[in-house]
Amino acid sequence: MSPEKLQYVITVDVFENTKQLPTEEATLILEATKAMRNAYAPYSKFNVGAALLLENGKVITGNNQENAAYPSGMCAERVAIFYAGSQYPGVAVKTIAVICDVVADQPLTPCGACRQAIAEYEQTTGKKIKIVMATTTGKIYTANGIETLLPFMFSGKYIKK
Repeated sequence: MSPEKLQYVITVDVFENTKQLPTEEATLILEATKAMRNAYAPYSKFNVGAALLLENGKVITGNNQENAAYPSGMCAERVAIFYAGSQYPGVAVKTIAVICDVVADQPLTPCGACRQAIAEYEQTTGKKIKIVMATTTGKIYTANGIETLLPFMFSGKYIKK
């Protein structure tokens, strides 16, 4: 007897450039780009910037921060989301834009640890976060909520109390 199959399909919106994005998202890409330019990535030379739009209208930026005890640095997404959580507790993130300075046909997506951090923030606030992913060249992808990028995500509900 063969096992039951479960197929998971993701859908992202694809834009050719920032001119096709809604103004709010294009602005976040610009803010993330500014943050990317200040990344501290002397080891990987992989600069990443992130910008969050909070429900209260505040924009929070972050960039990757490496460390000589590589890989104990922090990704741009988590820098921004943890700062938002510490400075604006309970305020939901509407959108996060992430950009990196690589030449690629498609954007690079948040790593697994960042996906889990975004998932935790969505679960805490009960609201989906729009994720805008870009490189300095190439197309831009948007996803409506982290479940698109992290199916079967881990949740605090699984932890015994």
